[in-house]
Amino acid sequence: MSGYELKSGARKLMRENSPKVFFVGLLFIVLVTVMTDLQQRLTGASEVIEKYLEQMSAGIIQTPGTILSYTKPGGLAFAFVLSLLSPIITTGYKSYCLKISRGQKADYVDVFNGFLFFGKVILLEILINIFILLWSFLLIVPGIAAYYRYRQAFYILIDDPGKGILQCIRESKHLMKGKKLDLFLVDLSFIGWLLLDMSVTVVLLMTIPLPIVLPIVSIWLTPYFNLTCAEFYNRLIRDLVV
Repeated sequence: MSGYELKSGARKLMRENSPKVFFVGLLFIVLVTVMTDLQQRLTGASEVIEKYLEQMSAGIIQTPGTILSYTKPGGLAFAFVLSLLSPIITTGYKSYCLKISRGQKADYVDVFNGFLFFGKVILLEILINIFILLWSFLLIVPGIAAYYRYRQAFYILIDDPGKGILQCIRESKHLMKGKKLDLFLVDLSFIGWLLLDMSVTVVLLMTIPLPIVLPIVSIWLTPYFNLTCAEFYNRLIRDLVV
């Protein structure tokens, strides 16, 4: 499966659906950035890291209980709720990109489509992470392979929310048989964009005194990457039918 063809198709879709595709991507980026920032503020993550480093430099051994005592207990519950919202919003954005890739009508509201079957989204996210973690206990390579093995599960759920989460996982495993390296190479081709995005964001954080800085490059990168992934899934489905 040619990564060049997939990415060319994604760029074509971006041109055809501009500027809305970038505005919807920006909405998704803002939601994710705000939720991440709120999680850090509610749990006091930056203060925890700072306190941990201070204690370590002083030669004081840190236990999990000690580290937990640095957090803000009152914010942990809210931060946990926000962590559950992240896969729901991400699934909604995947559904938007999938519609765009198929030439279907898509709008801003699609970013929230994950709430239509949020229970399954959350359970699928938890179960996939458990499976990846268990495979990672063997070695890092089996863990990476598991990550790619279950990569299509959310697209399968989006296509048919009536399916069970285990069925989505099994079907993803079937679709990705012999295709994991292809998707890995597609991901690898975006590494330059990712490094640029991180570099620009770090520079902005260091030069602009704002409470939240949006990853500017992501306004282009987010729809580009997600439409490429949607094209990959569509190709898998097409090849399966043929």
